Parts: sequence; C-alpha cells; structure tokens
Amino acid sequence: MPAISANWVVPYDPNVTIADDRLVGPSARHLFGTDHLGRDIFSRMIFGTRISLVVSFFSIAVGTGGGYMLGIISGFVGGKFDILLQRLMDAMLALPSILLALVMVSVLTPGIDKLIIAIAVSIVPRSARVSRGVVLSIKENVYVNAARVIGASPSRIMVRHVLPNSMAPFLILASIGLGGAILTEASLNYLGLGVLPPHSSGVQMMSGAAQSFAIIAPWLIIFPGLAIATLVLWFNLFGDALRDVWDPKLRGR
Repeated sequence: MPAISANWVVPYDPNVTIADDRLVGPSARHLFGTDHLGRDIFSRMIFGTRISLVVSFFSIAVGTGGGYMLGIISGFVGGKFDILLQRLMDAMLALPSILLALVMVSVLTPGIDKLIIAIAVSIVPRSARVSRGVVLSIKENVYVNAARVIGASPSRIMVRHVLPNSMAPFLILASIGLGGAILTEASLNYLGLGVLPPHSSGVQMMSGAAQSFAIIAPWLIIFPGLAIATLVLWFNLFGDALRDVWDPKLRGR
C-alpha cells in the first residue's frame, strides 16, 4: 500500500507550497491537482491515509484488545465484579460512540495520540460485551467442565481453553472495527478535534478552505473523499471475509 511507504512514493513534500501551482487541476505533474496554497493533493492524501491507518490500527489494538480482556475476565470471574463492570459498560454504551469519542478528545485536547485514546475508549464497551458473551458460552462447554473435574486451576483453564477459543471473534471484531475507527477519526477531524496542522488527513483536506473552493476546484473534495470511502470499504470487506472463514455456520457456503 502506497501509504505505508509514503516517504518514497510521494512526488512532493506534502507541506511545501508552490505559489505558481495554486488550484491546478489533475495533470501529469500533479496527479490529483493542487490546493489553494499550491500543495500537491496526491502527496497530502498519501500522508493523510498513513495517519488514518496509524490512528485506526492503534485505536483498535488498544480499544478492542483492552475491552476484550475486560469482557473475558468479567465473564470468567462472574459475581459482583461482573455486575459492576457490565453496569459501567452499559453506562458507556448509553452514549453514541462518536459522542463518547468527542467528549474524550475535548478533555484530552487535540492531537494524534489523544485521538487514538479517544477512539479506543469509545470501542471498549462493545468489545467487552462481545467477549463476555463468548466467554459465557465457552464456560458451558464439556471440555471446560472436564478440565475442572480433573483439578485444573482457573488460570490454567483461562490460558489453555478460554483465550484460544475466543480469538476468532476477537479477530473478526477487530477487522470489522477498523472501518468504523476510520470514520470516527474522520468525523473528529472534520470538527477540528483530530489531526493538527501541518499534518494532513483525508477529511481535514476536505474541510476548511477546501469547501470555499469546491465549486471551482472539485478535486479538493473528490479525491480525498474517494480515498476514505475506498479504505473503509476495503476493511469492511476484509472483516466480512474473515468472518466467513472463521464462522463455522458459514464455512459450508
């Protein structure tokens, strides 16, 4: 993917302004045209895509991973700990994920690291609920009861039986969540609470001054929008394919 090797792929520095090339349309010199400051759209879009990928991957790793572990522990331990943790997750689920992320990033102030934390926190409750349901199902299986009968400790049951058998739902949830994380990051960037200049992101390129020039320079909106849509679509298709592979009910199709 070009975004991974952005430093070697882009033809121009994404932050360099060329006064003579302001609002130049797509051409051989500027593949996707230039913006109102003369910056190359293609170069900025590649770097912006890399930032979106970094934010989404790290937020999914922290949010889905942390929430999944909380759900596994909650479902396995049970009792008052399970009740208290699930009520906390219910309280977080009462807020839409974008609103929860908006509150978090407003408190933490804008920035890439703060953006990752905000999106990760909004992912935790749904991940925790899914993993708790998976663990409650695994606990009722015969092999878990057999392990208890032969004297296996709770920690051994957790490591040898619960965690390995809950990895498939985790991978599916993480892969599908990547698209949602990119959309959340895009929404926060559009509100000015995400990536700060001079860094670029797809939605940041579509907001601000770009809206003023959208009529005479539609490429300012079209190409970054297509990049975001393609990225989200690819991750959603990848998540669906992964689900088809891991879901035993769909393997025969």
